[in-house]
Amino acid sequence: MSTPPSASIQALYRYPVKGLSPQPLAGADLRPGETITGDRLYAIENGPSGFDPAAPAYFSKQKFLMLMRNERLAALDTAYDEATHTLAVSLNGREEARGDLRTAEGRAAIESFFTRYCADELRGPPKVLRAPGHSFSDVAAKVVSIINLASVAAVENAVGAPVDPPRFRANIYVKGWPAWHEFDLIDRTLAIGGARVKIIKRIVRCAATNVEPRTGIRDLQIPKTLMQTFDHMDCGVYGEVVSAGRIARGDRVTEAVPALPF
Repeated sequence: MSTPPSASIQALYRYPVKGLSPQPLAGADLRPGETITGDRLYAIENGPSGFDPAAPAYFSKQKFLMLMRNERLAALDTAYDEATHTLAVSLNGREEARGDLRTAEGRAAIESFFTRYCADELRGPPKVLRAPGHSFSDVAAKVVSIINLASVAAVENAVGAPVDPPRFRANIYVKGWPAWHEFDLIDRTLAIGGARVKIIKRIVRCAATNVEPRTGIRDLQIPKTLMQTFDHMDCGVYGEVVSAGRIARGDRVTEAVPALPF
């Protein structure tokens, strides 16, 4: 029986506002059935979506500003302060907008910027959305997303050009697995730091990965290359937190050993 590969967390991120800048984390507390705290906490509605904060439900990303369609978002540098819920938006090193997303005034400041910045891509007035306990994830289930850096290297080799891992907008980037090893872990439970995460499905990639994550230029054909080279459009996996615990950069990622019956 072969020894499972040793792996560790190389990087850890959350995305406070859907479609905007990642926020690097040194560590995070995972809770069963939840995302990383603060991940996709807010979204910017692109025209009336029908989203009801009093009864939040999953909506397709097509209802919001998002990288798949609005690649200019990647050119923005956004910073989110968790303590004050303040979002600062900068372009080319200059701050363009700042607002406390808990207040009508703060949301209006951010909405006003996106009204101007995305004027030709809007289906109606942009609106900052939030609902307690809700995550504006691309999938209905509350999950964490995991990317195997060796798989990104395999994609890079197939593309024939550098592929920056942040294109895949994952929560956890893992180093040490062979390419595509993550697909062998479906329905298995991983020990990640102090938490346990069950891998539930592969992530089908969309055109958002074609966008260079710093310039906003659509410069590669990631889904097309995946299909042509590997006969699928998947890169990364979703996991469901099944046991609470703290995770941090550098933590080991191993397959959890099932408890023995008494």
